[in-house]
Amino acid sequence: MLNLKIKYLIIVFFIVLNLFSPIVYSKEIIGNNEALFYNKLDDKQLQCQLCPRQCIIANNKTGFCGTRKNVNGKLVSLTYGNLVSFNSWDPIEKKPLFHFMSGEKVFSIATAGCNLKCKFCQNWQISHALPNQIDAKHFSPDELVRLVKENKCKIIAYTYNEPTVFYEFMLDTAKSAHEQGIKNIMHSSGYINEEPLRELAKYIDAVNIDLKGFSDEFYKKICNGTLKPVLKTLKILKDEGVHIEITNLIIPLFNDDLEKIKQMCVWIKDNLGADIPIHFSRFFPCFKLDMLSPTPVDTLVKARTIALDCGLKYVYIGNIDKSLSDYEDTYCPKCKKKLIDRSGYFIKENNLENGRCKFCKEKIYGHW
Repeated sequence: MLNLKIKYLIIVFFIVLNLFSPIVYSKEIIGNNEALFYNKLDDKQLQCQLCPRQCIIANNKTGFCGTRKNVNGKLVSLTYGNLVSFNSWDPIEKKPLFHFMSGEKVFSIATAGCNLKCKFCQNWQISHALPNQIDAKHFSPDELVRLVKENKCKIIAYTYNEPTVFYEFMLDTAKSAHEQGIKNIMHSSGYINEEPLRELAKYIDAVNIDLKGFSDEFYKKICNGTLKPVLKTLKILKDEGVHIEITNLIIPLFNDDLEKIKQMCVWIKDNLGADIPIHFSRFFPCFKLDMLSPTPVDTLVKARTIALDCGLKYVYIGNIDKSLSDYEDTYCPKCKKKLIDRSGYFIKENNLENGRCKFCKEKIYGHW
């Protein structure tokens, strides 16, 4: 009788354990696409050159991101064409890009994986997953571009997770898209090396870079990365003529120091120019920082005031109540009149004419 009770308790234990454990799918990875930007070392080791981590990868292992694997001395992309998310009805304002083809819908795609490990990640279910832990649908670049055209989209967005980890598929798709008149945009952390970035920039029309904070301490403690490579990325994108917008998610207690925010705004103006739009975004409790409170709106308003006082012309606040939607509107930096009236992600009124303010004819930064 005792043995039966023990067996019963063991069975119940494993049933309960399964109920509360995450389901992990072991998937066969489709494709064997060789990755770009790596060096061969001794003993079948490889060194990835895609991002600042420059992981040294032993045979049959992956790097930090989990998406690039050493297969007998060849670096293979495990994310090539394996999309875990795609959406044909994303407004471009959601990226957020407020100064690039405003009002257009975009076709957004993502794979698994990321080369940072942010504790506040809003898409952690896919960005912190390995390619074999999540359902994916396989596409070739031409198949994806054909699907984009069938959905009557003019833009592809590489977004949701970090696009750097599906670099090769993004690059091939962007080339194919450009040949067929489709624009390419990217929402990225900017954690990528110069050589691959400059190659990609030939085919990327616009980016929104998450400048997550303005100190190495924040990047190391909260994102498992460093600040300097991100600043370098922004300078390179400016040099390559790519349309740039910046998002700064303000997190209470971690990167909400107003002096640091001022330093960041001065850096943007001095290194990128006063025209670069910046989006201060409100934090809500999420992932490993779910014990925090949402960012006070007053902090966001102060950050916006600081940015304007530093000379930045286009400063927005996102993730806020619709009653505060004026902070998402675009104003002429010269005559101060409202040019684009937004309600959430949608445009109610547009007072631009050929990229200029219709009231005073001031040229407005962007691709209209």
